[in-house]
Amino acid sequence: MNAPACPLTRKLSSNAPENRNHIAGSLHALNRQAVREYTPIVEGILRSHSRDADHIEHTLDGLVSFCGYAPALVLYKKLCRHFWEIDPAATAWHIHAYREMWDSEEAGEDKSALNLPDGGLTK
Repeated sequence: MNAPACPLTRKLSSNAPENRNHIAGSLHALNRQAVREYTPIVEGILRSHSRDADHIEHTLDGLVSFCGYAPALVLYKKLCRHFWEIDPAATAWHIHAYREMWDSEEAGEDKSALNLPDGGLTK
């Protein structure tokens, strides 16, 4: 015998497409806001040729959460390229953090957007 569905579950299920659209819209807005916030920070680091490893790492730590959004990934890659000249080991750690969070290994493919051939970042 099936128990009656919880009213809240019924309400959430009946609104599932609306809820998904709302969540997707909110995530997209958050990603765009992150890029707006991080762009001047990354550009300032690059423009000033900053070697402040703590500031760069702090920026990479925050930015990695948004790398599923292409414009944020572009910022992350630019900052990694800059940081590579300062601290290759720390940069490699941040690239690994990106890969752990965002790379997909579906169908055995490496869909990595960050690579380190010959000691540099490509793509």
